[in-house]
Amino acid sequence: MANLVVHFEIHASEPQRLVDFYSQLLGWTFSQFGDVPYWTIETGEGAIGNVAGTAGHGINGGLTQRRGPKPEPGAPVMGCNFVVGVDEVDSLMRRGVELGGTEALPATDWPGIGRGGYLLDPDNNVFGLISPVMSDRTVAMGGGM
Repeated sequence: MANLVVHFEIHASEPQRLVDFYSQLLGWTFSQFGDVPYWTIETGEGAIGNVAGTAGHGINGGLTQRRGPKPEPGAPVMGCNFVVGVDEVDSLMRRGVELGGTEALPATDWPGIGRGGYLLDPDNNVFGLISPVMSDRTVAMGGGM
């Protein structure tokens, strides 16, 4: 086993609100798993079964009913956050805000890495967007994404 991260989970106070948000922002597909408040998330070609660690595979995940209050804006991250590799950060940051998200860290060029930014989804879960393409259109690390 290549010790790859093969699954992530998003906690939601109002699951359908986040299903709509991520479907519209990133094109992810959600399917309710049985009669429980849990939805599988297809982000594309997932890494489960990719034991050889072949490059170019993402991970799929799940969305589950939150057990407790949603995090307050500005509070420390509890658990992990995820970062999504995208073609262009700025337009997706704007679209995320239009869909009910909040800018957590504005889109910024990170020399040697690329361009990235962070949003809070409508349930205040933080997540990042990153592209190897900088604002001046030069390509930084991982240009073969």
